[in-house]
Amino acid sequence: MQEGRALDRIYVNNKINNESIKEIKWLASQNNIPINYVPAEKLNSFNIDSHEGFIALISKIHYQELQQVISWVIEKGEVPLFLILDGITDIRNIGGIARTAFCSGVQAIIIPDKGIGALNEDAILTSAGALEKIAVCRVNSLMKAADELHLNGIKVLASEMTAEKNVFDIDFREPVAIIMGSEEKGIYPALMKVCDEKFKIPMAGDFESLNVSVATGMILYEVMKQRFF
Repeated sequence: MQEGRALDRIYVNNKINNESIKEIKWLASQNNIPINYVPAEKLNSFNIDSHEGFIALISKIHYQELQQVISWVIEKGEVPLFLILDGITDIRNIGGIARTAFCSGVQAIIIPDKGIGALNEDAILTSAGALEKIAVCRVNSLMKAADELHLNGIKVLASEMTAEKNVFDIDFREPVAIIMGSEEKGIYPALMKVCDEKFKIPMAGDFESLNVSVATGMILYEVMKQRFF
């Protein structure tokens, strides 16, 4: 962190609480870097002899500030189209989402600093390199991110299978950020409350839910149809 290297996350021995660890925790909080508190066995599994109770993983992704990305998109004369990923832990889904997002004109993916799969080499590989080409904004609160989007005139929309409106009824030509939640838990209830609109993907058959990566692709190609065709 002090050398200016972007970090993906920091693993800290859950038995240590000295001054060095306190400084690391403070620096991590200032830079939205997740900390995982783990037993010593986990740290030892990295095969690093002198870890002193903590190990930092250098990020393969260059994280960007949300407001800077918003300003950059607007200055280019483009209509903002962002994705917000809430609680998606499967890196294969994240990689697939990033790949489709890049191909369909999404300018940025917004992720929380906790509760999401690590954007590691496997995620980048699954995305076919899209995660290195699309802006990724890591924030410490998706609620605050939604507030920032609203302040910039960007609507926050939620994909929710019980919504009354269909995806085809939404005007995606406006500046929008679309929240995709996990297949298990969906979107965090408090985050759902601050959404401007909710929509569903209609299904011919009676089934529990779609894979989140597949659902994202279906939504984004409706966006493309409205914006470009």
